[in-house]
Amino acid sequence: MNSPTSAKSARLAYLDWMRGLAAIIMIQGHAFHSFTKPELRTSGPYVLSQFVGGMPPAIFLFLVGVTLSFLMDNRERRGLGPMARWIASLKRAGYLFTIAFLFRLQLWLFAWPNSPWTDLLKVDILNAMGLAVAVLSPLALFTTAERARLGAVLGLVIASASPLVSQLDWSGVPPIVRAYLAPDYYSFAFFPWASFVAFGLSAGSILKLVRPDQIERLMQWSAVLGFALILGGQYLANIPFSIYPHSDFWLDSPLLILIKLGVMLVLLAFAYLWMTYVVRDRFSIVRQFGLTSLLVYWVHIELMYGRWFWFWKENLTIGQTAVVALGFIVAMLVLSIVRTQWKNWRILGAWLSWRVMVPRRAFGD
Repeated sequence: MNSPTSAKSARLAYLDWMRGLAAIIMIQGHAFHSFTKPELRTSGPYVLSQFVGGMPPAIFLFLVGVTLSFLMDNRERRGLGPMARWIASLKRAGYLFTIAFLFRLQLWLFAWPNSPWTDLLKVDILNAMGLAVAVLSPLALFTTAERARLGAVLGLVIASASPLVSQLDWSGVPPIVRAYLAPDYYSFAFFPWASFVAFGLSAGSILKLVRPDQIERLMQWSAVLGFALILGGQYLANIPFSIYPHSDFWLDSPLLILIKLGVMLVLLAFAYLWMTYVVRDRFSIVRQFGLTSLLVYWVHIELMYGRWFWFWKENLTIGQTAVVALGFIVAMLVLSIVRTQWKNWRILGAWLSWRVMVPRRAFGD
């Protein structure tokens, strides 16, 4: 089939759609986590909500890797030298760290005086993005083709090393260092989360290498590889022995990383198909979320975990939480639309004001 839209526009659209889907799943997961009664947290709907809610961080990190590869490739095509490309990547890491610390500062200030100062040091997903981009930034020294291979290799290395890192003695290490490096249920440590950034960097480099007429074939292979990783990872996870002396599947297992990677590759192919042949140039609610995912993330975290809706915290039934989650999704959609259309509305307002003022001025008013 011949793509009805250009590869460039379709590529941006399906990446936005994938990011938007992650944002929607994230909102419902946080709603159930924040508002559901404690005694209902073993029920099927709650468990399903949290199980599905484990995918958005991986998707966000994967797409950070994709956009990082685009940045490196763009600088390479513009003729920048290896060091200049490296510095540009480090600046991206610095930007992410800045946003991460501003995010923690805002949450701490809004919760003051009931928030301990240690909340400022919490390692959230934005911190994980910044560290992963900084560590992987030397890949800018290589060509795009080399990054496609090195990113995949480094992703496997990080994922494979995660169970070993978990078993190290971290007792003498400062807690903040451990939070950034060692697998933990309460933080987004470099091991294993940075592997998704590395895999995304590899995938983005491949996208930059293929010609527009090869995109569809690439997406077919993405879906095939994705299903292979899902089925293969599930099969290996169920066998009764392991090469590791100890590994927690839900915390540091390389097989879980590969299964999630498989899911993302399938989603990538579906997003391309959906945006290119179904949605095309029409408005997409899911993609709209992807256009403002950082704003949606920031605002909904403050609303759900801040002091705004204290009367709902851990006090709702499953049905009530579902309604609240839907309400938050609608509210965040409105916020997203306002954010993306604000400039257009300002231009429209200025034009209308001009149309009103011109006739009046013509009569000497």
